[in-house]
Amino acid sequence: MNGIVLLIVSIVILIVAYITYGRFLAKRWGVDPSRRTPAVELEDGVDYVPTGGQVVFGHQFASIAGAGPINGPIQAAIFGWLPVVLWILVGGIFIGAVQDFGSIFASVRNKGRSIGYIIEIYIGKVGKRLFLLFVWLFSILVIAAFSDIVAGTFAGFGADGSRSIVNGSTASTSIAFMGFAFLLGIYLKRRKPTVLRSNLVAIVLLVTSIFLGMAFPTFIPKQIWMYLVFAYIFLASVLPVWVLLQPRDYLNSFLLVFMMLAAMVGIFIANPTIHLPAFLGFTIGGQHLFPILFVTVACGAVSGFHSLISSETSSKQIRSEKDMLPVTFGAMLVECLLAIIALICAGAVASQGVLPAGTPPQIFAMAVASFLTKAGIPPLASTTIITLAISAFALTSLDSVARVGRLSFQELFLDSNTDDQHMPRIQKLLTNTYFATGITLCLGFLLSRIGYRHIWPLFGSANQMIGALALCAIAIFLRKTQKGGAMTWIPMLVMLAITFTALGQIIIQKSAKLLDGSFGIMNDGMQLVFALLLIGLAVVIACKSIGSLFFNSKTATADGEQI
Repeated sequence: MNGIVLLIVSIVILIVAYITYGRFLAKRWGVDPSRRTPAVELEDGVDYVPTGGQVVFGHQFASIAGAGPINGPIQAAIFGWLPVVLWILVGGIFIGAVQDFGSIFASVRNKGRSIGYIIEIYIGKVGKRLFLLFVWLFSILVIAAFSDIVAGTFAGFGADGSRSIVNGSTASTSIAFMGFAFLLGIYLKRRKPTVLRSNLVAIVLLVTSIFLGMAFPTFIPKQIWMYLVFAYIFLASVLPVWVLLQPRDYLNSFLLVFMMLAAMVGIFIANPTIHLPAFLGFTIGGQHLFPILFVTVACGAVSGFHSLISSETSSKQIRSEKDMLPVTFGAMLVECLLAIIALICAGAVASQGVLPAGTPPQIFAMAVASFLTKAGIPPLASTTIITLAISAFALTSLDSVARVGRLSFQELFLDSNTDDQHMPRIQKLLTNTYFATGITLCLGFLLSRIGYRHIWPLFGSANQMIGALALCAIAIFLRKTQKGGAMTWIPMLVMLAITFTALGQIIIQKSAKLLDGSFGIMNDGMQLVFALLLIGLAVVIACKSIGSLFFNSKTATADGEQI
């Protein structure tokens, strides 16, 4: 298969999907630019901060992308490139983008509150708390896995004690990012520049960060980086979004766009052929296409994590409802494009149907570097920048999920009618921003000690399960507010089938190891306990959601109030 042909066809399909299906949903659901959004109505300067659409898009895109759309498609290519492409396009358009858009729409129409709050209205407080507990446990998994990945990417020394220039430069650039993000946040907040001026300032700061990072690499051991990463995400979780989270994501969005453009230019220059079979079978190496492919591709097609970003952070920053479609539906389709690009790059450097050795990000960076070499760009420079981009987005996903985990823990102990002024002391403690952040990060740090490879098998299944449960909540909200919602029913059932099967397989595999004596207490035990807990919570929430969707006649106003 020719890489340029696949890229052009994918771009056309995604653009048509946005113009037709995306705008259809916006019209069907009644998106109204004249309505006051929660960011405007409830502005508090911390979480609720009315922000221009482009900046919120930068936050959303950088947060949801991470390394997921690069890792997933390349790993799933063991089944062949065709099923991966089909799932990215079909799943991304009709499930992933719908979930992201529906999540922010339901949240904005309910004062910027989370999916958990939507569940409380239509299913009850028990359903809400079970969902928030699920989200909190998931956030701990993500924090543990991504912190280990980020610290490993920043580690200045290899296993043999030698210095890693690429890792050192990546670490220095990320430090510069944080400092410049703080300055950019103040500039955007106080000066309120035009879009053009803010873009120019962001690009200058981005380029300066890269040059500083490459000129002054930082060489610190991985273990020290673990402590520094957790200190950073603690600050990112408790500080007002405009201080660090929002401007850093804005800067990163330019880096991600540059990475995508560089890869696309490289594809057009190199005119690569995908050296992978179109389809290799339904079972490869003991792994079944269903559900493994659908769980593995994850962020490239649909990811429950996106619904958390849409409803927990982005919904509190939307200045106008008209921005919701590009911020969520649009960002998801661009992420689908990134997944297609990653697959083309991996297929281009494959040999006789086999991918080269290395992690998916390394394979991706190697491919893009080989493309750009033909344009006269030195391989070291292009490899360093692409690796930098991937690691920067892993850190961005990490600080966003830390904030989501904090908000979920706080909301566990709050109801829609809670009186903030007259809460018992223990409730005040549990809902305190610093306490909620601290306990979430402490558990994430302890779990990170076993390494991401032992956490990752649960991440994909838990991530997609959140997507399924979010679709349940969105379907209920749309139906109860008389906006239809039938377009979410099939995606909801598909995702429930995928995720229950995946979690069930993990439980069966770990139980078999327990019986044959090969069971590891720390690694297998942790995965089994988490899988049992997650599937138990999911069964209860799903049953309550489906019951409310099809058998409860209670309706609500467009603002989410029951009638």
